[in-house]
Amino acid sequence: MPGILLGDEFPNFEADTTIGRMRFHDFLGDSWGILFSHPADFTPVCTTELGRAASLNDEFQKRGVKMIALSIDSVADHISWSKDVMAYNNDPKSDLPFPIIADHKRELSVQLGMLDPDERDKSGMPLTARCVFVIGPDKKLKLSILYPATTGRNFNELLRVIDSLQLTARKKVATPVDWVPGQKVMVVPTVPDTETAALFPSGVTTKELPSGKKYLRYTEP
Repeated sequence: MPGILLGDEFPNFEADTTIGRMRFHDFLGDSWGILFSHPADFTPVCTTELGRAASLNDEFQKRGVKMIALSIDSVADHISWSKDVMAYNNDPKSDLPFPIIADHKRELSVQLGMLDPDERDKSGMPLTARCVFVIGPDKKLKLSILYPATTGRNFNELLRVIDSLQLTARKKVATPVDWVPGQKVMVVPTVPDTETAALFPSGVTTKELPSGKKYLRYTEP
């Protein structure tokens, strides 16, 4: 099945959405983007997911991230279901703060490798899986995660990975396991010790290891 790999330029597809016809790169502009798919409108797990995404929209906006959802349902269904999503959030008078793409012909889902072979609609056609694509301002894919239909996503984790991606795009560091903003980061192996003082004025600490190799180097973000 076709798909897209890390570092690939994300397709500048054209699609119908709940805010009208759009070209994806025009929608993103100079922003970061998250495109995430769900199996179907008017289903339980998907409603909780989009509700959580909507409640965190301000946090994503603070990071300069635009969100857009996708499933194989029609624009009309998306608009109707959005009211349920916001009612689930106990905010029925507000609109869903991000658009949803209608991919009823599954053309985009096939192109991006988003279909779940184990989840099908009443006619036997495959539904979209719970994909997540993070796209940088350069329009290249920075992260992808694929969940089955039965497992809801953690949108707090998506905020965490956005924080990591944006930090590591600016500095020659990597974020260790379970890292959250404010914790120390790691100097990437390609930075020689002779350059660390200039790059990391707060200092670098190195953990001593049995191998004697000094690759666990920590610094402040």
